Amino acid sequence: MKRLIFSSILFSLVLSSCKKEDVPDYNTNVKGPLSVEFDNVVGTTDLQLVTGNYTNASGESFKVTKLKYYVSNFSFTRLDGTIYTVPQDESYFLINEADASTHEAEFDLPEGEYKSVSFTLGVDSIRSTMDISMRTGVLDPTLDGGDMYWGWNSGYIFFKYEGTSPVSAMGDYLYHIGGFGGYSSATLNNIKKISLDLTARGTPKVKSGKLTNIHLFADLLKVFDGPSTVSIATHPMVMFDAYSATIANNYVRLFTHDHTEN
Repeated sequence: MKRLIFSSILFSLVLSSCKKEDVPDYNTNVKGPLSVEFDNVVGTTDLQLVTGNYTNASGESFKVTKLKYYVSNFSFTRLDGTIYTVPQDESYFLINEADASTHEAEFDLPEGEYKSVSFTLGVDSIRSTMDISMRTGVLDPTLDGGDMYWGWNSGYIFFKYEGTSPVSAMGDYLYHIGGFGGYSSATLNNIKKISLDLTARGTPKVKSGKLTNIHLFADLLKVFDGPSTVSIATHPMVMFDAYSATIANNYVRLFTHDHTEN
């Protein structure tokens, strides 16, 4: 009997020791690296520019020749509910499918375990109206952001999606979606906030000296299939017009959390 009691106590001590070792010792005054990866897909298939053949919700076949979009204004929520907001000057990224080096947004976050991430698909109105000297890097209309800016409308293209389709009378289609609710159209505001729960597929545990990655899927089929079904034949070209809001309301569902690498 004494041997059984001793064994039970020993097992409890070992289990308790293991649990303590499994819990990282976080220091919120120290930062660690974290990246958010944007993996563009079409349904369950990896996106292949030019060569990939796909079918949308309307049964229309299509190819994709260009995909670029802005993500910005990131914030991360810890398990205890506290929120870390990335400094705005460090929070603008242009995802370009043709350039693999742009597929990850990289940050330094206070150590801790995070349960959700939020970001904007687009460029906020404050940054859009700042002096050009404050819009550098991917926001510079004369450099990286050159083909993502409407000079005639003084606004950014949030989401640029182009391709070819046999159902288009032009042979191709293009969706250039922008509009921040200012300048020439105060009512056209296609800025979308995305919030993703990370608990179901693995929470990121940010720690100094350790790489952590949040892997997201961006499913382009959602552009055609959401609250509204978008037909290429009916709408082969959408730019700065009222129908752009229909596409923006669809692509707010673009992103899902696939997994986390700690």
